[in-house]
Amino acid sequence: MRGNVVSYIDMCQKEGTSLQRGMNFRLKGHHSVILMSVRPNAPYHDEVQAERQSGGTLTENGKFHQAAQRFKCGEKGPDIVQVYEKIKAGIWTDNGFFHLVDSWIVNNGTRNVFKFKLAAVESVSDESAAEEIPSRLVVRSRIIPTSVKLEVWARDGGKCVTCGASDELHFDHILPFSRGGTSVKVENVQLLCARHNLAKSAKIQ
Repeated sequence: MRGNVVSYIDMCQKEGTSLQRGMNFRLKGHHSVILMSVRPNAPYHDEVQAERQSGGTLTENGKFHQAAQRFKCGEKGPDIVQVYEKIKAGIWTDNGFFHLVDSWIVNNGTRNVFKFKLAAVESVSDESAAEEIPSRLVVRSRIIPTSVKLEVWARDGGKCVTCGASDELHFDHILPFSRGGTSVKVENVQLLCARHNLAKSAKIQ
């Protein structure tokens, strides 16, 4: 579920494979997976060494690029991408499902890198539901920015603010997003364990 704090092992179990690469195209023929990080010296920068391997098959980056270009040209629907974000060593968050809608190549001063545009698929928790949603860029998103997550994690000490649990954590909107709560202010985000997150949801409904 989007906003959940997960371990690397949790991610691998959910996806049914060992996630050794930052870009993982159509795992088992289904959705793709991207591991992202905006932390300094993060290893998940996409270097354009070659779009194809020596044997002629596409690289993972090449597959993402080809899929994005096919969608951009109207040849097919957008690929579904599950994104996980590393916020600290051993700490990842499930950022949910996205549509892969564009790609291009830029030079960052030292090398050429692929860039990909992903459109958030809101209020969706599984791949089949994501396929039903029209591709569009969401202006107001429930996705919590990395900088906010890091500040909230430090402020709350990596624990549920209600009971102090340090497992099954979730980044929670204090004022729910559905009621106008913002994702971009630290004051509206807190860490809750699964039990207290569910209890809060039950009270709101």
